[in-house]
Amino acid sequence: MKISKLLAGLFLGVAAFGAFAQQPIVIKFSHVVAVDTPKGKGAEYFAKKAGELTGGKVKVEVYANSTLYKDKEEMEALQLGAVQMLAPSLAKFGPLGVKEFEVFDLPFIFSSYDDLRKVTNGPVGKQLLSKLEPKGIRGLAYWDNGFKSFSANTPIKMPADLKGKKMRIQSSKVLEEQMRALGSLPQQMAFSEVYQALQTGVVDGTENPISNLYTQKMHEVQKHLALTDHGYLGYAVIVNKKFWDGLPADIRGQLEKAMEESTRYANQIAKVENDTSLEAVKKSGKTQVYQPTKEERLAFKKQLVPVHQKMESRIGKDVIQNVYKEIGFKPDSL
Repeated sequence: MKISKLLAGLFLGVAAFGAFAQQPIVIKFSHVVAVDTPKGKGAEYFAKKAGELTGGKVKVEVYANSTLYKDKEEMEALQLGAVQMLAPSLAKFGPLGVKEFEVFDLPFIFSSYDDLRKVTNGPVGKQLLSKLEPKGIRGLAYWDNGFKSFSANTPIKMPADLKGKKMRIQSSKVLEEQMRALGSLPQQMAFSEVYQALQTGVVDGTENPISNLYTQKMHEVQKHLALTDHGYLGYAVIVNKKFWDGLPADIRGQLEKAMEESTRYANQIAKVENDTSLEAVKKSGKTQVYQPTKEERLAFKKQLVPVHQKMESRIGKDVIQNVYKEIGFKPDSL
């Protein structure tokens, strides 16, 4: 009897160990935007692909809309291993000490997605991601959101229209300088707090790709939107380096393939999502949408491109020049 009980106990122990051994590897993927944005959809797509390509050995749990961590908290959480994956905007790496990423914040540096891709898919993009390694972070990919436009409660046609306005920005010295170049008052604020700040008048306006403006319902508390396309907002998908390096090689390879597919998907839908959101904003009737003339857009460009030179000492002149070279940008030709 004792032997049979012992054997039964051993069997249960082996079964329990087998069940434990088969538990999937969990990746917590936290982000601060809505599920129905380009980043939100990209994260969900990655979760699906990771499960498929690893045969269920990896489970990606996506936490959208700042439900797990807010803007200022998520990077520290990743470094501590509380979450394994993030897709922060590129502006977030400046405060982390990797100021070179702020080259992406420079106004009017990219005139198209084609220009952008030359950088993110080329040697400059890879070199920038490698600078995250000493921070305990591995950069996996660049994901688009789109080009930003200005919004406020008064019409925006010329740079002078933003003078004296309290404008919300991400934590970025480049964006601070951009707003000062317009005579605006830059206000750093977590993304999750912007709607209420606009609603209560704590800030007068902001800059966003249209998908962010619409999915966060900012268009309900902003009467005017000018389609300036003055800057780019994108993300870097990053992981905790120690966690990533500790994965079995075959699992890591499968996840890299899932990320490649997810990056193609996320970047393909980004422009579509912004175009769809723009139509939705127009249909809402809550925000007057203005398309600046060629002359008006040039006025913004002339006022903002000098920010590039002012930021050379922060970002690195060589980094800016490398981007110029990749895309053929000539600031003196304005």
